[in-house]
Amino acid sequence: MRRVDVRQVEVLSPGILATVQDLGRPGLAGLGVGWSGAADRAAFRLANRLVGNAEDAAAVEVTFGGLAVRARHHLVVAVTGAECPVTVDGRPEPVNSVLRLRPGAELRLGPPTRGLRNYVAVRGGLDVPAVLGSSSTDVLAGIGPGALATGDVLAVGEPRRPLPPVDLAPVAPPRDDELVLRVWLGPRDDWFTPEAVAALGREPFQVTSESDRVGMRLAGPVLERRRDGELPSEGTVRGALQVPPSGQPTLFLADHPVTGGYPVIAVVLAEDVDRAAQARPGTRLRFRVTQPTW
Repeated sequence: MRRVDVRQVEVLSPGILATVQDLGRPGLAGLGVGWSGAADRAAFRLANRLVGNAEDAAAVEVTFGGLAVRARHHLVVAVTGAECPVTVDGRPEPVNSVLRLRPGAELRLGPPTRGLRNYVAVRGGLDVPAVLGSSSTDVLAGIGPGALATGDVLAVGEPRRPLPPVDLAPVAPPRDDELVLRVWLGPRDDWFTPEAVAALGREPFQVTSESDRVGMRLAGPVLERRRDGELPSEGTVRGALQVPPSGQPTLFLADHPVTGGYPVIAVVLAEDVDRAAQARPGTRLRFRVTQPTW
């Protein structure tokens, strides 16, 4: 039986898509379970740090705004990620700041002006049952709690760390004109013509509307193969640029499949995948080929 004094937040509207996320389920790919977790891990970690949580505390990931919640108790929250209108009881508040909600206060996020995803962390973290060691919602595998819906009530845990002596984090907003993402070639760049490999690092690509937490399909130069035949399914990772027969790559994000049968021409560096997760349809991407430093 739940204690009556447990702090809670009520979902008034989830917007297009709002899910509970933490830092995912690492180490289970051998069992067919993907990592999942926050799509933009840097923004997720910042939200938790601002309210004095451990960086892996469960929080809400919001896709393209629209989230509205009501505090049922005194709460301290932070909103990070995309640049979007944030209001508390109709009063404008900045992104990347510490917000204090009284009982009954309503927090609302409008559609972003830059970027795609926001993170709403509550001091104490969301107290959501873990599945396979994580509270993350994996939309591809259907593992974890379901997407948030109007009327959902989320319990909030007890704070275990002091509140940091900061009110605002100076973070540059996501870019919507052009992103430059660093990549390592391989493991299957040898499946492509030299012209295709060169085009990957030279020509721009555009994020299409066929994008979600699983991955984003890109439109750009056709990356032609030099080898025919089928590639046996092999493990895939977050940031992999997988190229189907169309020659148009897909960039895998948080909920990517654990295996794939199309060749991966390159892999985006982990820090840059966070920035890619904020790219909305129409954003132009360029890939800069780099070399591992080990």
